[in-house]
Amino acid sequence: MTDELLVVRAQLGDRAALAELVARWRVPVWTYVRRMLDAERADDVSQEIWLAVIRGLPRLREPARFAPWLFTIARRSVTDRLRGQYAREHEHAHESLAAGDVTVDDPVDAAVDRAELVSLLSGLPMPEREILVLFYLQDLSVEDCAQICEIPAGTVKSRLNRARRLLRSHLEEKGYRP
Repeated sequence: MTDELLVVRAQLGDRAALAELVARWRVPVWTYVRRMLDAERADDVSQEIWLAVIRGLPRLREPARFAPWLFTIARRSVTDRLRGQYAREHEHAHESLAAGDVTVDDPVDAAVDRAELVSLLSGLPMPEREILVLFYLQDLSVEDCAQICEIPAGTVKSRLNRARRLLRSHLEEKGYRP
């Protein structure tokens, strides 16, 4: 059964169709979120995404566009989580400076921790990483990526190109030669 048909049936109240949609898209959504955030936050954000999908599904006007709609929700949820994290970190930094609790982290320890926890993909800037994940790992078209990220298709193509160059550069730095 196609996603479009499942969406229409779910909009009409068919719980089995909704369950099938969730089963079909649960792993791709979690994979996308995981590649954008750490594992702990990926589970929480994925649940938030599915709540938003269930609430918003009755208002989806183009059932054939379910995948881009779903990943738009996912992208916004990831962005919201990152904004919240950055705001808390910024607030904490100001509180520490005001209290005089300035500590200098050992850059070597930080680099070792990061190398253990972060894959090569996470070394990319967020805009390039996002496009790479959507295009290659979620198999979405340039047009769908553009719709999800709310940018022109030409920008998607330029970010893909930059992401490829950055990945190649990172791989060469690590000694990988094609």
